Amino acid sequence: MKTVMRLASPWLVLLLVAAADSSAETLFRQWDRNKDGRLAESELPASARKNFRRVDTNRDGFISLQEHVRFLRRRPRLPKDVKAVTDRDYVGDNNPRHRLDILLPSRRPADRRLPVLVYIHGGGWQNGDKRDGLGRVAGFVAGGRYIGVTIGYRLTDEAQWPAQIHDCKAAIRWLKANAARYGIDPDRIAVYGHSAGGHLAAMLGVSGGVKELEGSLGPHAKFDSRVAAVVDCFGPTDFLKMNDFPSRIDHDAANSPESKLVGGAIQEHPERCRQASPLAYVTSDDAPFLVVHGTRDQLVAYNQSELLKESLERAKVPVGLLTVKNGGHGLGGPVLDARVRAFLEHRFYRRGLAPKHETLSSDVLKRRSRKPGS
Repeated sequence: MKTVMRLASPWLVLLLVAAADSSAETLFRQWDRNKDGRLAESELPASARKNFRRVDTNRDGFISLQEHVRFLRRRPRLPKDVKAVTDRDYVGDNNPRHRLDILLPSRRPADRRLPVLVYIHGGGWQNGDKRDGLGRVAGFVAGGRYIGVTIGYRLTDEAQWPAQIHDCKAAIRWLKANAARYGIDPDRIAVYGHSAGGHLAAMLGVSGGVKELEGSLGPHAKFDSRVAAVVDCFGPTDFLKMNDFPSRIDHDAANSPESKLVGGAIQEHPERCRQASPLAYVTSDDAPFLVVHGTRDQLVAYNQSELLKESLERAKVPVGLLTVKNGGHGLGGPVLDARVRAFLEHRFYRRGLAPKHETLSSDVLKRRSRKPGS
């Protein structure tokens, strides 16, 4: 969403770096299966192996913790027509996780406020960083028709549910309170996320006006946290049913990402899981949804998005389910970006057609679209 950088105090810089390093170290330990303090290419998830040579800067055939942290802390290069305003504290408590970045188009209509695309990072609610979303929204901002935002939120090593949705709602309220300053149209805010971020995006989309999920963070309580559109990419929707399908994770285990989120083994806490399920809050006035999921997702089963689609359809909420045949976890690329853009253009500019249910092969998703970034 933007690139004007303010100099932070040395102590705040240390706090931000420590938070990023802690998350990176946790991920490193998870991937280091033989516990030798370094990562071989075979230890990386398939989606991360393409970056092995870029991360292994000393070319010794392994990734050290230092190389891993340095790579994850890098900021993506932004298009020349995009400027960034970084690390806005949306709560006012100096918590490094309560920060958002804003990407603003350098060239935009002077007399018109723009819709916003807010990205919420994934990572199983226990990893990830707001910087993960900068590259995902920058292409939408460069054309001058959108403002981009990426938000951080507290992870499960710091706080359990509903802290994460309280954080996201506080960020939305902050954006509305500061709409005039950044040229934001507060009635045209879309939220977009992958995996755990998709779950939080879906929760924002269905919980406008749900008092118990609003929280009291930040100074902008007079503003609401409703959003106008949701892009949910393979987010969990019903924790208690996640083990009904094959998965590389035992979701019912006490140390699963979902169990860590709700504060105990999910099957032992069904009410907490209900409170964290978007299915529990769907009503007819919810924001339109674009849902994306691969049929061979081994972390979050495709059925999780089917459940959401069915619930939204029963309530007559506009929804399009983009099914990626043979697709796994971690979908992306220019073809998906094009579908997201079409959804936003229809919702915010009344162009094109409403989202519909569609099936693409995973091979099609890997192709370049005719207009990259569109």
